[in-house]
Amino acid sequence: MKPVLADLLSMLRLERIEEHIFRGQSQDLGWGAVFGGQVLGQALSAAEQTVPADRHPHSLHAYFLRRGDASRPIVYEVDPIRDGRSFTTRRVVAIQGGKAIFNLSASFHVEESGFSHQDQMPIVAGPEGLKSIRELTIERASELPPRLAAMATAARPIDIRPITRHDPMNPEAAPPHRMLWYRAADTLPDDPRLHAYLLAYASDSHFIGTALEPHGVSWLTGGMQVASLDHAMWFHRPFRLDEWLLYVVDSPSASGATGLVRGRFFRRDGVLVASTAQEGLMRRR
Repeated sequence: MKPVLADLLSMLRLERIEEHIFRGQSQDLGWGAVFGGQVLGQALSAAEQTVPADRHPHSLHAYFLRRGDASRPIVYEVDPIRDGRSFTTRRVVAIQGGKAIFNLSASFHVEESGFSHQDQMPIVAGPEGLKSIRELTIERASELPPRLAAMATAARPIDIRPITRHDPMNPEAAPPHRMLWYRAADTLPDDPRLHAYLLAYASDSHFIGTALEPHGVSWLTGGMQVASLDHAMWFHRPFRLDEWLLYVVDSPSASGATGLVRGRFFRRDGVLVASTAQEGLMRRR
């Protein structure tokens, strides 16, 4: 397995301190702040480790409360608030420096048969022949400050290939829609729980940028303050993140310095496997 992916999996698996207390190391992507996807994935991982193996996550709802410090570990306290016959619920609080920086509620469900319907996957070009975000950034690295260029061109654990290019350095007003192919950088173990918390990690990207599209600005525009405020996710059907998934993202509304974004993950065979939603801060100082 590629080292960058192995390092991410090790970070998301966590260290168990007590029965319902875990500790996770932080990953500095170059900003000094913890990436929202990291705390999402770690919190779901902590919750999963307290739930029977026959129950898999079907939904999570989370709030980002404070900026996390990427130079320090994070402690996750799991509250086993409900163990039912079909559903199990866990509440997780992420703590750094004695203060809560994030909280999450997650629900787990036994496998059941039932009614089924889904949205149709858009007809789009496959990932073959598309350039990854990293490749596109390498082409423009000379235009970036050295520190930012080093961060943006580093090897990535998730290969992300946009169908339509968006230039954050020279943003132009466009409809708030994006479609991107996602796949882990290497083959993953068969554990479906691992794929779930890794997808939670990956889902917190290209969200708020979509809400900024109609306004001709990006997170690199001077004076912009951009941050995730909350995040919700629903897992519908089995998937593997070491196989290509299409992430279809749109933003139905922005107002009051916040933007709402929705996302859907499809397998290549058209099966809808997960849905996401997030509201983020979009403040221009």
